[in-house]
Amino acid sequence: MSQPTETAPPPAGADLHAPVARLLRPLVRLLVQRGITFPALTNLLRELYVNVAEYDFALPGKEQTDSRVSLLTGIHRKEVRRLRGAGAPVSQVPATVSRTSRIIARWVAAPEFTDGQGRPLPLPRSAENNAPSFENLVEGVTKDVRPRAVLDEWLDRGLAILDAEGRVRLLEAAYLPKDGAEPQLYYFGRNLHDHIAAAAENVAGPSPRFFERAVHYDGLSDALAARLEERAREIAMGALREANAEAHAACEEDAGGRHRWNFGIYIYREEVPAREPAPEPASEGGEGRTP
Repeated sequence: MSQPTETAPPPAGADLHAPVARLLRPLVRLLVQRGITFPALTNLLRELYVNVAEYDFALPGKEQTDSRVSLLTGIHRKEVRRLRGAGAPVSQVPATVSRTSRIIARWVAAPEFTDGQGRPLPLPRSAENNAPSFENLVEGVTKDVRPRAVLDEWLDRGLAILDAEGRVRLLEAAYLPKDGAEPQLYYFGRNLHDHIAAAAENVAGPSPRFFERAVHYDGLSDALAARLEERAREIAMGALREANAEAHAACEEDAGGRHRWNFGIYIYREEVPAREPAPEPASEGGEGRTP
């Protein structure tokens, strides 16, 4: 009588392979596009594995050892010894990003700089008696840079224009850096980090801690997908403006501390390659979240 064949247990974390592959695919596409090769990414991942194991998995009251880091990461102790001690990576906010985002946040949130519908008012360059102006808008955020220098930079970058009356008008109600330059890459790392960190915390923890959901529909026509995208932009911008206004007002009275808060929204659509027809309905919708 033949004995039943024992099935080898799946490797640790095997259930994460498929979702991680899907998560990484657009990132790998960007890396190839920007000339970051697989060996270069491997070096970066090796450093990150050692860094995370060293700092995030240290046992309370015990010194983290090369052997334990090697056990956690699968990286040889010789490499661990070479890579340890670099310190947790810190993402520095580019000065122009911090200044610009803070000025725009004030312009679209502070009551004196917005109309009754919460839209940013056109501002004179300067005004007497501390009346609302572009000058006191900027000076309320920073005195390190002259308001005229900020205005020249914004006009050059298309963030603002001068209208027929010489007033400064904001063209973007949010800071939208473009062209893959330093400001856009900063937000690329920051926003994706926070989204993945929230989702990972929800997967690893006993119950969902962070709100992380999406509404999704498949099998749509191009016209409907475009219409839903446009409508989603309107809804998202309304939510972001409201959250910014409340946060700005609350910060005026807050004592300050070491916490940070991020409220983000994403919208995505694509044309999916044709597949064999499935028995289920073509259009499928619902609300999804990380469990």
